[in-house]
Amino acid sequence: MVTIINYGSGNVQAIANIYRRLNIEFNITEDPEVIGFAERLILPGVGDFDETMMLLGNLGIKEVLDEQVLVNKIPILGVCVGMQILGESSEEGISRGFGWVKGRVRKFNIELLKTKPHLPHMGWNTISPKHNHSIFDNIVFERGFYFLHSYYFECENEKDILSHTNYGCDFASAINHKNIFGFQFHPEKSHK
Repeated sequence: MVTIINYGSGNVQAIANIYRRLNIEFNITEDPEVIGFAERLILPGVGDFDETMMLLGNLGIKEVLDEQVLVNKIPILGVCVGMQILGESSEEGISRGFGWVKGRVRKFNIELLKTKPHLPHMGWNTISPKHNHSIFDNIVFERGFYFLHSYYFECENEKDILSHTNYGCDFASAINHKNIFGFQFHPEKSHK
């Protein structure tokens, strides 16, 4: 069963609606005990890095996630800021991320952006796959992916980048390290 983590930030219901429509069994929880029995995890996110880490810490979820992801090797997908906290740190704040994927989160350099408003990067953009992976099976890359962010994940290891997108610079729009996946775009708002 897919477990969507509800820690007070993120588009939980929009993700749940996709699973309902596809008739895929899921649950929504903030209970560490339930998370401890999950078979697959979704870590949504809307908001900033520090607040997200604080909310997870206040609910006592960080420790069970470490165990599930690092020890039990449960697949996890982080979305938007849920992807960013998979890394070690962020220019957006002072909190430490999970550190499961080597890298840090950086703010876009507005001097490189040609369109206004510069930030956030909001709306439709394409992604370009760097590596073949089954997570992209049957995906039409040109149809568009929905983004809403001012920061991006800078991977330390190029092999962890599944796709990149250009917005003034190329940035990792999807990442993968072992059982850990991240999408900077919002799949729940993107095209079919």
